[in-house]
Amino acid sequence: MIELQDIGMTFEHDGVPFDALGGVSFQVQEGEFATLIGPSGCGKTTLLKIVAGLLSPTSGEVLVGDKPVRGPGTDRAVVFQNFVLLPWADVMTNVSFGLEARGTARPERERRAAEELARVGLSGFERHYPHQLSGGMQQRVGIARALAVDPAILLLDEPFGALDALTRQLMQKDLLDLWQHSEPRTAMFVTHSMDEAVFLSDRIVLMNTRPGRVDSVIEVPFGRPRTEDVVRTPEYREVVSDLWSRLEQMQRADMATRGEAP
Repeated sequence: MIELQDIGMTFEHDGVPFDALGGVSFQVQEGEFATLIGPSGCGKTTLLKIVAGLLSPTSGEVLVGDKPVRGPGTDRAVVFQNFVLLPWADVMTNVSFGLEARGTARPERERRAAEELARVGLSGFERHYPHQLSGGMQQRVGIARALAVDPAILLLDEPFGALDALTRQLMQKDLLDLWQHSEPRTAMFVTHSMDEAVFLSDRIVLMNTRPGRVDSVIEVPFGRPRTEDVVRTPEYREVVSDLWSRLEQMQRADMATRGEAP
């Protein structure tokens, strides 16, 4: 479904170029939940924006269904960390915004928006405004908005990063249930949380930095349907511990390269 071919990305800071990504290649299969994880600055969000078509890589190419990505498309939808809701619009308008932009008639877009709000547990909140909702509820609106346009690919950039710990755990469970009981979709998910990555994913793409690149790809050894019971198993803790050890080694190596004390 998604193929990244030798993706490179160079930015300039105060006139000095720096390589954010260097030679990133991997594939995400149709219907797979793949998560990007790695040290800060390894280019996870940049890579997600390139797949979304919001950024163009300096080199390399992204293919979605064998077609090169040249910009945003109706086959992809993005859920951001900071909700990105229209503050002056109610929940129904926010969720149906993408459908309206595509020219969908009002009765149909409101029907589909109401359907997705029901799926994320927000029926009855259609006429509320973002400021009247908790952070978790606002993110549910963001997920419903993404699902309303029926994308083949869902791109999630640290969607729970701004939430408190309890709300984050609840949202993880809700996303897992939603993912497993809806139409098959392909997902790319960015997070800093190793527990979150292992709990949700089929595969984890572990990235390193300077420049951002793929260090390894980890197969998560838990089938689906998956429940929160998996987090209480020794196998789950073993996978999380292994991921932690790999990230710690990367961090120490990067600090040594910069001459910083561990």
